[in-house]
Amino acid sequence: METFFQDMRYGLRLLIKRPGFTAVAVIALALGIGANSAIFSVVNGVVLRALPYKDPEQLMMVWSKRPLLQAQVGSAEFPVSAGDFIDWRDQNQVFEQIAAFHTQPFNITGAGEPEFLGGVRASASLFSLLGVEPKLGRTFTVDEDQPGAGQVVLISHGLWQRRFGSDPNIVGQKLTLNDQPYTVVGVLPAGFQFPRKGEMPAGYQFPRQADLYTPLAWTPAQATNRGRNFLAVIARLKPQVTIEQAGAEMDAIAEQLKQQYPQTNTNKEAFLVALHQQVVGKVRTALLVLLGAVGFVLLIACANVANLLLARAASRQKEMAIRTALGASRFRVIRQLLTESVLLSLVGGTLGLLLALWGIELLLAISPGNLPRIDTIGIDGRVFAFTLAISVLTGIGFGLAPAIQVSKPDLNDALKEGGRASSVGHNRFRGLLVVSEVALSLVLLIGAGLMIRSFVALLNVDPGLNAKNVLTLDIGLPRTKYTGPQQTAFFEQVIARLQALPGVQSAGAVYPLPLSGAEEGMGFNIDGRQSVPGQAFNAGPRWVSNEYFNTIGISLLRGREFTERDNAGSPRVVVINDAMARAYWPDEDPLGKRVSFDQINEAPNWREIVGVVRDVKHSAVDANSKPEMYFPFPQFPLFFMTVVVRTTGDPLNLVAAARSEVLAVNADQPISNIHTMEELIANSIAQRRFNMLLLGIFAGVALLLSAVGIYGVMSYSVAQRTHELGVRMALGAQTSHVVSLVVKQGMALALAGVGIGLAAAFALTRIMASLLYGVSATDPLTFSVIAVLLASVALLACYLPARRATKVDPMIALRYE
Repeated sequence: METFFQDMRYGLRLLIKRPGFTAVAVIALALGIGANSAIFSVVNGVVLRALPYKDPEQLMMVWSKRPLLQAQVGSAEFPVSAGDFIDWRDQNQVFEQIAAFHTQPFNITGAGEPEFLGGVRASASLFSLLGVEPKLGRTFTVDEDQPGAGQVVLISHGLWQRRFGSDPNIVGQKLTLNDQPYTVVGVLPAGFQFPRKGEMPAGYQFPRQADLYTPLAWTPAQATNRGRNFLAVIARLKPQVTIEQAGAEMDAIAEQLKQQYPQTNTNKEAFLVALHQQVVGKVRTALLVLLGAVGFVLLIACANVANLLLARAASRQKEMAIRTALGASRFRVIRQLLTESVLLSLVGGTLGLLLALWGIELLLAISPGNLPRIDTIGIDGRVFAFTLAISVLTGIGFGLAPAIQVSKPDLNDALKEGGRASSVGHNRFRGLLVVSEVALSLVLLIGAGLMIRSFVALLNVDPGLNAKNVLTLDIGLPRTKYTGPQQTAFFEQVIARLQALPGVQSAGAVYPLPLSGAEEGMGFNIDGRQSVPGQAFNAGPRWVSNEYFNTIGISLLRGREFTERDNAGSPRVVVINDAMARAYWPDEDPLGKRVSFDQINEAPNWREIVGVVRDVKHSAVDANSKPEMYFPFPQFPLFFMTVVVRTTGDPLNLVAAARSEVLAVNADQPISNIHTMEELIANSIAQRRFNMLLLGIFAGVALLLSAVGIYGVMSYSVAQRTHELGVRMALGAQTSHVVSLVVKQGMALALAGVGIGLAAAFALTRIMASLLYGVSATDPLTFSVIAVLLASVALLACYLPARRATKVDPMIALRYE
């Protein structure tokens, strides 16, 4: 132990004596280690950390799978009907508990300003299934989950603080939700959110965080309905039961239901996915790619520091020779040198941890809003241990090879006065490090180039609408106060008042709003045509007002748009998008064709297609257009709509006036989710922007470190060859010849690294194929341009030392030792 502390003290003195060397090495290591710690903190918080529920590894999401619709919708996860859920709950033998829930927006009035809140209706068993205990009060009882007994509410900790001032007596108070009285029975603990925004599949997104929870309390008719699929289902596996065993039993139950209810369940299966996979599955690949990228940056930083150590080793050959001559074993010399390397890396790791703290703040600032579990990202014990581990391993990694090289000096040559040890082995190893740096940098640069090209392709995607100067705001009406005709009248009044405002060009309403995260599918029939297995008729329903197409900028391709004549008393009509026309009427005109919807209680059920509009990117900018059908809102009113307003100037300047006009129609009606359409489009590609930005930064750092590494190696090589170059110039060698000689040496290493890097990138970029859009993971243009770019940077890094070599006075060079 004493010798260890001696080594530490000696190593520390050496680092202090060489402040320039120490500063360069520490900064390079701090960048690499800090970047790794910052990204690992994200991976740790999002992917590795257990979900904040009791025994989270036993929690499963159970969805309805529709093989015939999966290809069209692009998802295997469909909501579940109430009837199917009850059968699953009563017949399974593999779950300890099973619960259902669905989104439910609420208007809260009476206490303060009216507010539109996200809510969830859930089975009474949900909270015990998750192992969540309320901060105040209790959760739901089984009796409260019965029909007509669900007028109780649990509120989130955030709502309790924000709206009720953390009132300790909130339990038992009455709240007016959607014009109905609800009794507060409990306050949920701080940090609890279930489900969180972005955690559900694309077709079943929750557009906002939940602040209110109420029991499902189905009516008997709702409990037996198998045609309306609107529930998400979560279950807890029994101990010793695997997900495969549970899946097999659920498949058997689904098969039995197919036999019992052929009209509704023929195309339904059960689909299980671990809750952790449900939450993080969409971002896992991207985060692991980023973690791999910062790992490459750290390796490049290590190669640079190893080169610095090898350069410094030349000046320590005599010291090591004296140690060896005095009896020091080779192991003792290696231990001393490794101690110095580890000490250097620990200093770099300490600075890197400080950089990681700043880097995490930056990551949180630029991260997309739908990044799951973002509140869990930070420095904890695991991140600290990771930083310490990579600091120690890094010190051993970059210090071992130089230590081995230096620990076997040629005593006869090294102990001579003015003698210089052979550096052939050193140069060979330094060249190997340069090749590896170039190869790693090329892989990172190609990955970044692919991400940039992918992002540019996304920016050039036509969303199918004109997003400029469009304001969007959500309005949810209490269904107990507004029936169908009243819902129509309310939105028509609001739209008329908004259209009369100065600076407003037009206004309309829609549900669901493009790129809002909400997406639904609806089966339908075609007059005179029978669907066959594998060719189910399905399209996404959209409910719109008369002026919607004009306001949002969706072009009419054929037929007509909706007019005021398409009201509740007129013949039923529908407008479809071009994708639906191509899918179901590829060789004929769809105008005049009729479609019907079994799950909609209408008379008559047939709707005539009166128009075809262009395709709109509804679910995401990078998603393929799917069949969609638009209903005139007066013929099919809803309690929830998004109002869209096109303005002549900045749409956000209209928010206060729009809120006043809504309150003028109903003084208790809040608005929420206020965005511009351009903001929604930007949010749709935020995750890809985040990935591109980080990978681009890491690639830029890698390029800089590689260029510095090549420059350092060539500068050292020129210094070693000063005598040789002096002889050449004294004998009449031209400047261009000397430059060419040095550049060829450096470019041979760089081109070897480029070749290896191209091969590695060809294999590794396939991993990120799911993160790309509009470009292949092996895109030849990206590969060739990046290779030329890196080779050009390497050429510059070689040229500068070569040019400097020609400025040496031959007489001075000839005396160089």
